[in-house]
Amino acid sequence: MNSKRIFKITAIAGLAFLMQACFVAKTYERPEVQEAEGRYRTDELPQDSLSMADVSWEELFTDPYLQGYIRTGLENNLDVRIAIQQIVAAEAYMKQGKAGYLPTLSVGVDASRQFISKNSQFGGFFSGHIDQFQLTGNLSWEADIWGKIRSNRRAFLASYLQTVAAHQAVKTELIASIASTYYQLLALDEQLKITEETIANRASSLETTKALKEAGNVTEVGVKQTEAQLHTAEALLVDLKASIKIMENTMSILLAENPGPIERGSLEGQRIDTELKVGVPAQLLQNRPDVVAAEYGLVNAFELTNVARSNFYPSLTLTATGGFQSVEFDKWLDSGSLFATIAGGLVQPIFNRRQIKSEYEASKAMQESSLLEFKKTLLNAGKEVSDALYTYEAETEKIDIRKKELDAYSLATEYSEELLNNGMINYLEVLTAKEQMLNSELNYINSRYEQLNAVISLYKALGGGWK
Repeated sequence: MNSKRIFKITAIAGLAFLMQACFVAKTYERPEVQEAEGRYRTDELPQDSLSMADVSWEELFTDPYLQGYIRTGLENNLDVRIAIQQIVAAEAYMKQGKAGYLPTLSVGVDASRQFISKNSQFGGFFSGHIDQFQLTGNLSWEADIWGKIRSNRRAFLASYLQTVAAHQAVKTELIASIASTYYQLLALDEQLKITEETIANRASSLETTKALKEAGNVTEVGVKQTEAQLHTAEALLVDLKASIKIMENTMSILLAENPGPIERGSLEGQRIDTELKVGVPAQLLQNRPDVVAAEYGLVNAFELTNVARSNFYPSLTLTATGGFQSVEFDKWLDSGSLFATIAGGLVQPIFNRRQIKSEYEASKAMQESSLLEFKKTLLNAGKEVSDALYTYEAETEKIDIRKKELDAYSLATEYSEELLNNGMINYLEVLTAKEQMLNSELNYINSRYEQLNAVISLYKALGGGWK
């Protein structure tokens, strides 16, 4: 080999290496995100390496009924099963991406009969018809010069991991929904119990009021006001029973079961003893499935941009075709019918009706959109943690206030009845005290539910439940 030829080969190889170094697919790097200490906007809880998101839902929720419902929901819930099928579909594409480096191979069998016109170019040489039988194999392989195949493989992998994270997000949402619905049912049960007791007491008060009227201590107005209060409580009872049925139906749907009664414990027996630790903001990037899914969406868009960029540059393809070809059927598979073709080609796109450029510009826009979506998801995650913390703190404080309020109304009702019996006040003041006491009891129960629900919201916001 002479020196000029060696120089040309070296120059071509060097040029190819230089072009590859300049235009090879880029490697994804996580964008900079603010890890501000104040992302959770609270000084009440220490931010350390521990987070309640690392606690299993079985440890957080100790009620045996609730644990059973969560297990059933994770097995049967239709949203979870849909997410699993999306994982299966994404896994199929991921396998396709891994096979991108392999060549394509196809086999074909052809049999044809061509009738020749006598007046055609070859009509004088052939008469009648020509038969041809062909058995071919085609092999094609594209060299990954610009990292196009590698980027495609990474894009499929990111899409697969995105569906896995989405499945985890569905599990987190489901566990939170089941727990919240269960606690709401317990709160409604407690309110129903209080309302039934109130109806019984007001029915008794109505009889007392009628007796007082007969004795001349109250007027007919007092009787009717007492009766109206009784009917108000009865209407409230109807609403509570309907709410319980609707909430049981909601729970049944979460469990992928037909609507029916839901067995449960009591609100009084519910305790969540897990220490409320939020960890550090950076853990949201690992624990929150929706944040993880958003980042994998960004990775997918990034790699597809690599693919679109590589389309601007030439592709190197090697092809090989071989098989048996004969005009006579009995000699079709003879050794003399063998043929083979080997070819290599370098194709550089020049004008393609702006398709390549449009695809690249669209992929860049999608990448920027995915980046913004990732940042938005992370910001929203921090907000949800902060909201849950403030809600928990507020409801915990309100429970103490509601308890004092309830005690005060209870004493006021008791004192007002004694004063009425002694003729020192009118019956309207007794009715007012009783109505305020009922509202205070219902509000106290609602605050207890909201406190439990705030813990659920915080657990979900930190990314707990799916592990």
